Amino acid sequence: MRIALFTETFLPKVDGIVTRLRHTVEHLQRNGDRVLIFSPDGGLTEYKGAKIYGVSGFPLPMYPELKLALPRPSIGWALEEFKPDIIHVVNPAILGLAGLYYGKTMQIPLIASYHTHLPQYLQHYGLAMLEGLLWEFLKSAHNQAHLNLCTSTAMMQELSTHGIERVALWQRGVDTEMFTPEWASAETRSYLSQGNPEGPLLLYVGRLGAEKEIDRIKPILEAIPNARLALVGDGPHRQALEKHFAGTPTHFVGYLTGIKLASAFASADAFIFPSRTETLGLVLLEAMAAGCPVVAARSGGIPDIVTDGVNGYLFEPEEESSALVATQRLLGDRLLRESLRQNARREAERWNWAAATRQLQNYYQNVVYPQSVSSAA
Repeated sequence: MRIALFTETFLPKVDGIVTRLRHTVEHLQRNGDRVLIFSPDGGLTEYKGAKIYGVSGFPLPMYPELKLALPRPSIGWALEEFKPDIIHVVNPAILGLAGLYYGKTMQIPLIASYHTHLPQYLQHYGLAMLEGLLWEFLKSAHNQAHLNLCTSTAMMQELSTHGIERVALWQRGVDTEMFTPEWASAETRSYLSQGNPEGPLLLYVGRLGAEKEIDRIKPILEAIPNARLALVGDGPHRQALEKHFAGTPTHFVGYLTGIKLASAFASADAFIFPSRTETLGLVLLEAMAAGCPVVAARSGGIPDIVTDGVNGYLFEPEEESSALVATQRLLGDRLLRESLRQNARREAERWNWAAATRQLQNYYQNVVYPQSVSSAA
């Protein structure tokens, strides 16, 4: 099958969406499909055999890591040459509108997928009054697709509540060969803790954006004796966070990838994730695969991954002390922590990118060949 993939973000950017798309494209290509990626221009022309059609754009004012790439006629010409069987639009916003437009005008079957909970982001950027308008836009865009994929059951319910139709679940995946407890390292632990490996090591990995609510980790850090915090990642809120955590034992590590990232997960005592805007929280699965116990907000798609008291802890995001109590309980019981580690690893092993991609391919087949699928049934 020939798949045209429209996405508002791709390499060299690093985030959960790009991680999912990287593995998806790799497995699609490996399985014999052909993928053409339309994304903001990041200087790459190919990934794992898939051609990248980079569209020039400009940085988003409040989020310079993200580029806004505007649709243009050359996209239509590229589609005519590629002759896709299906168009898959990831987070239709700006560039994705071209995918929706050409899908309709060229009568190519359309799938859309929802990965970023933009309506909830607005309140963190002083734009909460636009939430209703944004939902109307999202409903209009997504309802043009033959199928809308979500990465958690919570997001399926959320989209359905706001009038988005034909919703289905795209299962999670994680690289359990890369992220494994075997990468635990005294050297990494010393680096993350800035030379103080003996104390409890708290870890956050992800985008440093206001919507991630990383500032809420500070009371936890300050309440746990000798604790250290490592923040892995970067983003537009970093400068504000550096001021917020000034005077605390916090290490702003920057981006880590590959084995270095896997080792960071495996070497920490607890992964703290306060975000309430996650459609899934792929980074949680990576932490769990590496055997790093998770303390995360009971919100969005996170409860699909974390079972409270079994493979991690969930805290009530509206209760100020809830995250601290959960973290203290985790750190205070070595046997419990080891049990959570083992259970977290077992949960992660249930999910892999090959299975997630096979499920996606089935969705593609159902949309492109609905009559043959229904008659076979």
